Parts: sequence; structure tokens; C-alpha cells
Amino acid sequence: MDGWMDGWMDGWMDGWMDGWMDGWMDGWDGWMDGGMDGWMDGWMDGWMDGWMDGWMDGWMDGWMDGWMDGWMEWMGWMDGWMDGWMGM
Repeated sequence: MDGWMDGWMDGWMDGWMDGWMDGWMDGWDGWMDGGMDGWMDGWMDGWMDGWMDGWMDGWMDGWMDGWMDGWMEWMGWMDGWMDGWMGM
């Protein structure tokens, strides 16, 4: 009787442990794969969006500032030239 119980317990425990471990590991692998994929996708999307937004904002701001400054200087030059020309 003891031998039968021992064998049954050993077999049941081994099978249960193997199944539980396999299932747990598979679940962990799936979670890691899915979680990492999602995290990487989200990180890449966020980084790209932030980089593009920052680059576009900086470029547009710099370009507009430079263009406006240049235009204002040109207008000042025109005013000075016109004043000098008209004064003569």
C-alpha cells in the first residue's frame, strides 16, 4: 500500500510540478514578449513623435526667427536708403 501511494504521489507531484512550471514559464515568456513588444513599440513611437515635434518646432522657430530678423533688417536698410535718397 505504501509503495502504491508513494508512486502515485511522486507521479502526481512530478506531473503537476512539470505542468505548472511549463505553464508558468510559457505565460512568463508570453508576457515578456508581449510586454516588451508593446513597450518597445510605445517607446519608439513616443521617441519618434517627440523627436519629430521637437525638431519641427525648433526648425520652424529658428527659420521663422531668422527670416523675420533678415526681413526686418532689410526693411531698416530700405528705410535708411529711402531717407538718404529722398533727403538728397
